[in-house]
Amino acid sequence: MKKALYLAVIGSMAALMAATAASAQTGADVYKSRCQMCHGADGSGNTPAGKAMKAIPFKSPDLVKKTDAALIAATESGKGKMPAYKGKLSDAQIKDVIAYIRTLQKK
Repeated sequence: MKKALYLAVIGSMAALMAATAASAQTGADVYKSRCQMCHGADGSGNTPAGKAMKAIPFKSPDLVKKTDAALIAATESGKGKMPAYKGKLSDAQIKDVIAYIRTLQKK
């Protein structure tokens, strides 16, 4: 009985660690893998893809004053030539990316 309990605890811990590792991907990590190629490391949109897609710099007054909800909606549904990320990123990942974008706006 103790061995079964021990194995159950170890299995639960392993599952928790795997889930934690998956969710440990930060907004910065997601940004670098999904957004940076167009928006640039600094959010300026000054990349070949960003220029071709006419990416608006994150520091533009129009984007700075947008609410998080508006940025989340644009990320989920896509905007202009930007693809939709609903179903490709989790709600938490999208929120984390928006939080990261806010840090870029302050630099």
